[in-house]
Amino acid sequence: MTASGTPSPHDTPAPSAAVASQAAAPDLAGRTALVTGAASGIGRACALRLAAAGAAVRAVDRDAANLGTLPGEAAALPGPLDTLTLDLTDLDAAEASADGADILVNNAGLQLVRPIEEFPPDVFHTVLTVMLEAPFRLVRGALPHMYRQGWGRIVNISSVHGLRASPYKAAYVAAKHGLEGLSKTAALEGAAHGVTSNCVNPGYVRTPLVERQIADQAKAHGLPQERVLTEVLLKDSAVKRLVEPAEVAEAVAYLCSPAASFVTGASLVLDGGWSAH
Repeated sequence: MTASGTPSPHDTPAPSAAVASQAAAPDLAGRTALVTGAASGIGRACALRLAAAGAAVRAVDRDAANLGTLPGEAAALPGPLDTLTLDLTDLDAAEASADGADILVNNAGLQLVRPIEEFPPDVFHTVLTVMLEAPFRLVRGALPHMYRQGWGRIVNISSVHGLRASPYKAAYVAAKHGLEGLSKTAALEGAAHGVTSNCVNPGYVRTPLVERQIADQAKAHGLPQERVLTEVLLKDSAVKRLVEPAEVAEAVAYLCSPAASFVTGASLVLDGGWSAH
């Protein structure tokens, strides 16, 4: 908690602890999963969750230092985990990295909070490259193998901002809306080949990406930083806490499981009631 008694993004509520500690049956043994943005946050949780389910995980990120600590954390899990340091703005390398993946989790992202008239065009371009064009190239690289074997799972980590807009996030909202369309198109094309494609749409998740934007949000809204969480980030959420990365990873694991074979072209919302308004 902060000194004022309001929730802090560093508080860890009890419900997520149970999720993080759940034992995972190895139901993805023999499958290979590629997870982008795997050095921290949602991507790291997804990589560990899929390895816990028995998948051989290829964890991709440009952050070599944090990525390098992941194999040690996964050492006791049923599925092997390897890492690949890669900047997704290298689109050819991104596409090549997805060859042979049975499961693709497009998670990597970045954020900048600015009014449109102040938004740097080069940053807008980079956000769209990493969060929309790179997922397209990764899907393009993964599909031939998935089609050949008649099975595949594409999970795109979207956001409630893939369904709703917020001010000062032109690039992020545009990229996530585009990702929703890409995911649905892949679902329609892949259905005849045993490939599903879905989005997971969390609200604000306890990640470095969210924590870094608090200062920008404070400036954009003219608020002290300690009021951003309750008055901006969680303002429209009925459940007044951040989503935990492990909770998002559980949704991803479900969409990769045999039980979800009929779920495709969907957007699985984990927004604490935000979009119920």
